[in-house]
Amino acid sequence: GEKVSVTSTGMGCPSTAIAVEELIKVGADTFIRIGTAGTCKDEMDNQKYDGTIVTGAVRDEGTTVQYIPIEYPAIADRHVVDALSRAAKARGKNYLEGISQSKDSFFGEIDPDSCPNGEWLKQRWRAWQKGNVVCSEMECAAIFVISSIRHARASAIMNWGKMEDTIQIACDAVKLLIEQDKD
Repeated sequence: GEKVSVTSTGMGCPSTAIAVEELIKVGADTFIRIGTAGTCKDEMDNQKYDGTIVTGAVRDEGTTVQYIPIEYPAIADRHVVDALSRAAKARGKNYLEGISQSKDSFFGEIDPDSCPNGEWLKQRWRAWQKGNVVCSEMECAAIFVISSIRHARASAIMNWGKMEDTIQIACDAVKLLIEQDKD
């Protein structure tokens, strides 16, 4: 009985920002990003987890500074994080909760040596790893910042390649949030 939409935002924060803004204008108030991410953890840690439930994002992109100064944090809504975590556990899945790096360049992460500023990219990557950033993707910062300043709520669930489970967990989390909102 509740309206739920599934929307493709395209890649990156600019197109994601447009989608989130337009969805908020037509009444959306909760966002769950579902997708894949590159891991910042070492390979041994990756085998322990099915993916990440994103609690916050490093604003390593250019879109969100058009909304608010860079010092403003990109933080997920704790209720959405909790619903995703409960849904994952109910399905017997092990998702690590943590911070993502939202970036603008896909190939800067994949092949930094091909970039003129590759050493700078690798130095930043090491900083994210030392700072316990758990994954890297391209949209969470925009979703979190815009949701926060527009009084909506958001989180994300990212996987290392098993999309079916991730989609089902997100659907279960939406059901949990709908029931929770009724109370």
